[in-house]
Amino acid sequence: MHTVSFLVNKHKPWIETSYHGIITENNDTVILDPPLVALDKDAPVPFAGEICAFKIHGQEMPFEAVVLNKTSGEGRLRAKSPVDCELQKEYTFIIQAYDCGSGPGGRNWKKSHKAVVHIQVKDVNEFSPAFKESVYKATVTEGKIYDSILQVEAIDEDCSPQYSQICNYEIVTTDVPFAIDRNGNIRNTEKLNYDNQQQYEIKVTAFDCGQKHAMEDVLVRINVKPVCKPGWQDWNKRIEYKPGSGSKPLFPSIHLETCDGPVSSIHTTIELQTNYIGKGCDRETYSEKSLQKLCGASSGAIDLLPSPSATTNWTAGLLMDNNDMIFKFDGKQGAKIPDGIVPKNLTDQFTITLWMKHGPSPGLRAEKETILCNSDKTEMNRHHYALYVHNCRLVFLLRKDFDQADTFRPAEFHWKLDQICDKEWHYYVVNVEFPVVTLYMDGTTYEPYLVTNDWPIHPSHIAMQLTVGACWQGGEVTKPRFAQYFHGSLASLTIRPGKIESQKVISCLQACKEGLDINSLESLGQGIKYHFNPSQSVLVVEGDDIENINQALQKVSYINSRQFPTAGVRRLKVSSKVQCFGEDVCISIPDIDAYVTVFQANEPKITISGTDHFARPAAQFESERGVTLLPDIRIVSTVTKMEIVQTTNKPGVLEEMLHNLDFCDVLVMGTELDPKQECLELDHAELQGKHLDATNSTAGYSVYGVDSMNNYEQVLRQIRYRNWDTSATFDRKFRLKCSELNGRYTSNEFNLEVNILHSSNSNLMDHVNHMIVQPQFLQSVHHPEGSTSAVHNSVVPSVATIVIIICVSILIFIITLGVYRIRTAHQHSSADNEGSKENEMDWDDSALTITVNPMEKYEKPHQTEEESDEEDIEDEEEDTTSAESDESEEEEEDEEEEEEVIVQKRDKQKVTRQEQLEWDDSPLPY
Repeated sequence: MHTVSFLVNKHKPWIETSYHGIITENNDTVILDPPLVALDKDAPVPFAGEICAFKIHGQEMPFEAVVLNKTSGEGRLRAKSPVDCELQKEYTFIIQAYDCGSGPGGRNWKKSHKAVVHIQVKDVNEFSPAFKESVYKATVTEGKIYDSILQVEAIDEDCSPQYSQICNYEIVTTDVPFAIDRNGNIRNTEKLNYDNQQQYEIKVTAFDCGQKHAMEDVLVRINVKPVCKPGWQDWNKRIEYKPGSGSKPLFPSIHLETCDGPVSSIHTTIELQTNYIGKGCDRETYSEKSLQKLCGASSGAIDLLPSPSATTNWTAGLLMDNNDMIFKFDGKQGAKIPDGIVPKNLTDQFTITLWMKHGPSPGLRAEKETILCNSDKTEMNRHHYALYVHNCRLVFLLRKDFDQADTFRPAEFHWKLDQICDKEWHYYVVNVEFPVVTLYMDGTTYEPYLVTNDWPIHPSHIAMQLTVGACWQGGEVTKPRFAQYFHGSLASLTIRPGKIESQKVISCLQACKEGLDINSLESLGQGIKYHFNPSQSVLVVEGDDIENINQALQKVSYINSRQFPTAGVRRLKVSSKVQCFGEDVCISIPDIDAYVTVFQANEPKITISGTDHFARPAAQFESERGVTLLPDIRIVSTVTKMEIVQTTNKPGVLEEMLHNLDFCDVLVMGTELDPKQECLELDHAELQGKHLDATNSTAGYSVYGVDSMNNYEQVLRQIRYRNWDTSATFDRKFRLKCSELNGRYTSNEFNLEVNILHSSNSNLMDHVNHMIVQPQFLQSVHHPEGSTSAVHNSVVPSVATIVIIICVSILIFIITLGVYRIRTAHQHSSADNEGSKENEMDWDDSALTITVNPMEKYEKPHQTEEESDEEDIEDEEEDTTSAESDESEEEEEDEEEEEEVIVQKRDKQKVTRQEQLEWDDSPLPY
């Protein structure tokens, strides 16, 4: 056994005193300068001259050193884990070298001195530039070149100056008038124009110094505003208005731009221009009489310009404006009021009312323009009273007669008003309480500026002529003619003898149904003053705070309370004056020109229904009360709403609507009533508590006034027809027609035929009834025109009567059999046809039947289930014996003292009757 001897380890290893290294991030190799080499003077002695380790001193250093060759002492420094430059750019630590000691166990090892290692982490361009903002916004004024509109800025998370710095910016969007520099400043390359383009959207990218561009481009939004021009902003030129929508704001977002001017006060006028609609605005186009009743005026007003009709024909030759009862006078027309329309003596109290639109009179020294004139009809040319325009002055002339007073008294009253010649509609009321005369114009009182006196007129027996639109010149000319013609438009000209009108009624009569309004008056800002004109077509708003003025104008609304307003446009004009501190007017605000579009209301369809044919014995017509014409009359108004209904998929939905009527006429068809033997009557007590009046003539009965359909029904059901000499009369035909808004909406024409049954008719029909078999389903009759003429003979020889009865019985039996076969054939095919009879024929329990021509074409309307069941039962009972039929008829005859016969007579050219015959619910063509 031999012993190994170990050498003594005399020397320490030696290394450099400092090292500099570079490592690329995300790599593990460190390049050191100088290289890592340890030397030992004990070499080449084993162990003592060899290098076994390099040790690093430092807290949690991400590096380690390994020995590559123990003999040569070469080592390598490497990263234990990836190194991130963005976390730490450099590291400094201590390193020492260790030899292998004096033996294989590493005993007595020696270490070198400490060396400093400084390592820099080399950056990799791993991050792209990113912009600080997601969107950049800027606003520029048109017409300017900017050095810098705004600056965009991007950042890069790389750690090195090369890769973390942004070296360049670039606009990605092409063909835009902008450029960007390397610092991100955007400028415009040409002057921008607001009218051409109000906003630009451009995309911008950034590059780092390693030429890596941003992952996402940034959006830059540049708004162009016009050069500051004072004026109202954010308003719409067109405002839409649907009927029934109440009060609608005109300018809900409006505000005033003053361009930072030192404003001290603002004065704004909003004007609704409606002078081209009707009488200057959307007023209800009811007749003046109806309006006066609605407004509570005392009765007795006489309409001098009524709509032309058979009874008011003096306006037939005048020019009219559509359907609004407006008459245009072109300086060539006048109308004579018939005698008896206006009393000759108006007394000391009376009222004249009118609507007038008048412009400046032609010529330097204009002639008088007559509105109303009462002058001598012949011989002389005296004006007893007159209302006329002269040189834009309104003059009222009133000459008293000598028998009333023989003193010098007021005779001419003059008013000078700009409105007389402004070509717009105004409402004039002349209240006469002699010797005081007061003028109301648009509800405001005006006293005459000049009153001239004159002597009374000498009494004479010359008749007087009342005229409108010109004055009648009965004397001082070779041929009587009109003179002093009126140029302009007139409407609702009335005269009320014996009474003057109150201020309240006058205001109601001229009230406009449309106008301006302010929502939430209580929320108007401090210091806001406002003022409406009487018709609420002009609103003036004043204030010293711009924001309060803005809020006030945002609350200005348009309102139209008519149920059926006049469709079309209403122009709006907003004019403003701004005052600045120390100056009168410093800023000029352009006017606003806008308009309200009023849509067409859903038009109503007025339908009249009821029993349209009946017969009564002559005795009832000759009785004191007569016969009620329209006992079950029904007036219904519907409107078609354009909505899609899911269940039916039909575009139109009928919906019943409530509104007023303003007249219903019961007209006599054919020959007018003979006042010696017949008349229409109505108890005037029926009109009490309603806004209704009635007039009666041989042509018919008129009920008029603005009132509900229900009230009209109640009154119409009480109209009676009397005929106290019926021997020559066998039937009468009437026609009923109703209207809303003075004929703007009219009902259907409801035709009524009334037959007068004489005793000869009843006797003959009794015989016929007992000799024929009456099928139970046959309950009503129809005679061709003239077929009843034979039964009017008062005397028929007994033999002839028997022969006629036998012939008629056979004929009727054949006809009845034919009707039954036709009806049976159509029984199954008619179940789906529409329409069922609402109003049954008035039989008055009569068992008498007159048959219809079975060969006439007929169609069976739709039946309800109940009606179908009844007809099925009737079919089962059709085979009952004639004895049973006769027996039941005899029982009915015992109970009835008088029998009524329904004789249906129709002209073959006439349209199909609305209310169908009861016997099979079928419409029969006449």
